Amino acid sequence: MEGRHAANSGEAAMPGLTSADGPAPALEDRRVCKASSSAPVLAIENVSFAYSRERLALDRASFTVPPGRFTALLGPNGAGKTTLMSLVTRLFTARSGRILVSGRDLSKDPRAALAAMGVVFQRPTVDPDLTVEQNLFYAARLYGLRPAAARARVSWALSRLNVTDRSRSPVRSLSGGLRRRVELARALVHDPVLLILDEPTVGLDIDSRRDIVLHVHDLCARENLAVLWTTHLIDEILPMDRVVVIDRGNVKAEGDVETVVANAGAADLADAYRRLTGKSEPTSLLRAKV
Repeated sequence: MEGRHAANSGEAAMPGLTSADGPAPALEDRRVCKASSSAPVLAIENVSFAYSRERLALDRASFTVPPGRFTALLGPNGAGKTTLMSLVTRLFTARSGRILVSGRDLSKDPRAALAAMGVVFQRPTVDPDLTVEQNLFYAARLYGLRPAAARARVSWALSRLNVTDRSRSPVRSLSGGLRRRVELARALVHDPVLLILDEPTVGLDIDSRRDIVLHVHDLCARENLAVLWTTHLIDEILPMDRVVVIDRGNVKAEGDVETVVANAGAADLADAYRRLTGKSEPTSLLRAKV
């Protein structure tokens, strides 16, 4: 990643910053969390979670996210996607199974595991009254970056997400699409190896949705970043992506799009989705815009 080692507020806590876990590791310490070229950056191993005896949200879910790949977690509403994201970011604790981030067990080494990921939650978490730059600098300092390194990373993130010209603008003055880019920039400011996005295009118009989808794909390709993108919209998944299909807490399929389609005996991903989940693809206009 260019400038990779140069240098919150809201309803959801920033991963790696909870007081129960102690302070986040320094940037230098996080280098040991960088994944090897072959080992998965994220491994979900037989993870189950229930909200009650009658409501099983995840049932022995297993899949991996390799480095440098865009992996889409695809499933209908209520499939268990957001529950899984809550477990990976440690908002919830898995009752069984393991979650590994760059080889670090989330339950045994949460600080190192959480510091290796950047997260964009479904609901906005940037402070609307702070400027774009202030939001990013605040996040960088919370992650343990020293002032000079924090400024360098903020500058890089602003440039990479094309929001440098709005760095002094209060977040509340930005459009929905630009606010989402700021969330992305903040998620990248501490140099993670894994970027997690929980249905990040919810509430955006077609052009803004397309912009975010293509930005994240570009980041994945250019920065060798592992991406886990949860969605119920097939049009947000490109032919070269990996896909994990989940329904009712069960992983139905995992692999490259072409492999998932072939194994399902389907004509395309939409057909595979219908065969695997018994549900129709939600209407989306993104395909016409890409």
